[in-house]
Amino acid sequence: MSRLGGGLRAGGILAALAGAAHAQPVTLNVVDVAGNLALTQEALESFAAKNPNLVSRITFTKAPAPELPGKIRAMQAAGRTDIDLVLTGTDALAAGMALNLWEPMLPAHAAKFPNLMDNYLPSARKMQDLANGQAVMVTYMPAGPLLEYNPDKVKAPPKTPAELLAWCKANPNKLIYARPANSGPGRTFLMGLPYLLGDKDPKEPLAGWDKTWAYLKELNSCIEYYPTGTGAVMKELGEGSRDMTVTVTGWDINPRALGVVPKQFKVAALNGFTWVNDAHYMAVPKGLPPARQAAVMELMAYLLKPEQQALTYDAGYFYPGPAVKNVPLSAAPQKSQDIIKEYGRPEYADWIAKQPHTQPLDDKAMVAAFKKWDQEIGSGKGK
Repeated sequence: MSRLGGGLRAGGILAALAGAAHAQPVTLNVVDVAGNLALTQEALESFAAKNPNLVSRITFTKAPAPELPGKIRAMQAAGRTDIDLVLTGTDALAAGMALNLWEPMLPAHAAKFPNLMDNYLPSARKMQDLANGQAVMVTYMPAGPLLEYNPDKVKAPPKTPAELLAWCKANPNKLIYARPANSGPGRTFLMGLPYLLGDKDPKEPLAGWDKTWAYLKELNSCIEYYPTGTGAVMKELGEGSRDMTVTVTGWDINPRALGVVPKQFKVAALNGFTWVNDAHYMAVPKGLPPARQAAVMELMAYLLKPEQQALTYDAGYFYPGPAVKNVPLSAAPQKSQDIIKEYGRPEYADWIAKQPHTQPLDDKAMVAAFKKWDQEIGSGKGK
């Protein structure tokens, strides 16, 4: 989700920072389309407090991932960009790359992020590659796909895709998942199925997913509708109107810690599954004035410091969270340590160690997969 090298462009960040020292502090507008503020807002606010000469304030906005790229493109076409930093998953990152929206980060601004690749966790480095130099990874999660279920209603959780389909047909409208274009668990399930089903090419959704699309169409027959986001899925699961959903590590831990989903709900892994890892990124829209761009670069570098990375354990939302090395759980706030001790799963460490890992689709393939799912699976069943 890049190669380092090259120096700063002439008149680039250093010049902008030198000018900023004599200018008024700037307001930075941060838009979150991934739920990342749960992990980073405290660090963002501490940056503003520590750098009043650079940043007067930071505003925070949340938006659906599918809507943001079009909004940024319209701003850029009008010659103004009111968004300084986008916190995004692979979804809006890929869509923005396809539209050429993002300021190239690497190698153009590599000096701002020294030893970036070496500082990342070994398992996380390939996620930075997916960004193709257009963004910088800030948090990391070996995601799924996993199943989450109510053990009072599901006595024997499915162990294969065929068993999941059979369960769904025997229990119509009791399985739910959200539109993949706006849901981490939804897209992880979508991208994990080709590995489980033995499809021809798991990285080619149009040419290599015959078994996956056929399976999803059959599964569609026993799913009532697809919410536009994961939060709505967890609410229905917790309230009891659904008995099972697809999930990832963070979306398992955090809703139970918050009381949205009962603590006793369980997770299951399908036999032989491959982890489709996930990450959140910091992306900067093209066209920012130099002073704002300079401030944003300082902010991004700050978020990668170990002390700020330790905050991303949060309440397990993007478990574990840190993207960089040498940030153990013991470095996290005590509240985070207590939550993960109580609501984490001991089986996760074993699954993470033993099951193979892969990266999500690249930007073009992901956009194509979302489009095909929207047209052939989710059409007429959104809500």
